[in-house]
Amino acid sequence: MLIAVILALAAGTYGFRVAGVLLRDRLDLPEWARHLLPVGAATLLAALAATAALTEAGGFAGYARPAGVLVGLLLAWRRAPFVLVVVAAAATTAVLRLLGVA
Repeated sequence: MLIAVILALAAGTYGFRVAGVLLRDRLDLPEWARHLLPVGAATLLAALAATAALTEAGGFAGYARPAGVLVGLLLAWRRAPFVLVVVAAAATTAVLRLLGVA
């Protein structure tokens, strides 16, 4: 069952990508819509990241995970090396959980 779901999602993803390539010249978007598409993509990505950072099993994930994400964001903003960003975020979350912060 799980394999069938994965294959169906993969086929749907591939279909959307192929449709985008095939319909590029046939679909004429207004200029304002072309400017909003990248903003929409960034908004969806930010919403996905916020959901993953703040929730777990339908409820609030606690304070340790968002604190780790915040540390990672600050280091990424300061252009720290990627490995340092990931390790610092994970270490922050782990230390806070070790100290008993939910």
